[in-house]
Amino acid sequence: MSDLLSAAKASADDAETWTRREILQQPETLRGTYALLMQQRQPIEAFLAPLLAKPDLRIILAGAGTSAFIGECLAMSLARRTGRRVEAVATTDIVSAPDLYLEADTPTLLVSFGRSGNSPESVAAVELVDARVTDRQHLIITCNADGALAGRRGDDAHVIVLPEATHDRAFAMTSSFSAMMLTALAAFSGIEAFAERVRAIADAVAQMTAEVEQPMAALAARSFSRVVYLGSGPFRGLAREAALKLLELTDGRVVTLFDSTLGFRHGPKTVVNAETLIVVFVSNDPLTRAYDRDMIDELRADGVAGTVLAVSAQDEGKDTISVSGLADTGDVDLLFPYIVPAQLFALQASFNLGLTPDTPNATGTVNRVVQGVRIHSSQS
Repeated sequence: MSDLLSAAKASADDAETWTRREILQQPETLRGTYALLMQQRQPIEAFLAPLLAKPDLRIILAGAGTSAFIGECLAMSLARRTGRRVEAVATTDIVSAPDLYLEADTPTLLVSFGRSGNSPESVAAVELVDARVTDRQHLIITCNADGALAGRRGDDAHVIVLPEATHDRAFAMTSSFSAMMLTALAAFSGIEAFAERVRAIADAVAQMTAEVEQPMAALAARSFSRVVYLGSGPFRGLAREAALKLLELTDGRVVTLFDSTLGFRHGPKTVVNAETLIVVFVSNDPLTRAYDRDMIDELRADGVAGTVLAVSAQDEGKDTISVSGLADTGDVDLLFPYIVPAQLFALQASFNLGLTPDTPNATGTVNRVVQGVRIHSSQS
């Protein structure tokens, strides 16, 4: 075990925050997660192969909050990779309106993401699929061996428990987000064939953790009151996750917004003023990148926003965070290094406001594992 992963098990009394440690450990947790997947490759692929052979299989990527956004990041790429119907549906949506989201006669694989595996909606979503879908299977990806989801048993389920270091202790999910996302991407892409991609992804994440912390601290010190994250395709889901991280770690004191690059013009652009930071996650796809660059150029020419920052694997000129080594890869691989600057900016913004990032919510009404949820039956 590396020194960094060992540090993740250190005393919580350490002056270092769990949040920062869990952001910076991601190169190691990604490598450790992939090593675990290689060890478990045969049973994982034996479980998935007969399901993916079904032409009418429906795959639902489900979770709550950040865990739900994993699905939003991956759904389109996994649909193209598998040739199957893949949808991101939050467990909060499944539980509140199961008749709208579940299909009794459609063979369904529910992929459940859960850091703790104890969110009431995530547990209830599994139970609803069991009760309402005739031909159903469960792939559970969780960071907590002791959670409710990890305890699922039966021939219709396969559970992947990730390394303990991915079970983030801080309030906000960071390394758990990237590790669970990597697990799903590798599992549906062919685990053994994913080795070179993992190496490049982890190296790019390491570059980000080494290079962008101080620039993000300087940016946070400018005390933007509004921050907008924009991205197309898989980066729209990533923009949503980036916006949530900042909202969580600043205890709601910074207004955050996310949108697609083209969608931003259709009303949401009115949020921009001199105290606004806009971050654009730039696609590697030439067509999509052209639209991203148009938006960056337009926002800079407007001269209204405080700063327009590009995060890109290409050369975007000034005010760019550049990711190396992934200029020729698909956008889904860029999800991992692209989220790091957003995580570190949220951390530094929290510090800048005098908050404690590990427990930023002053009122105690928002919790690491959601509380206060009553699960109602359809007869309630």
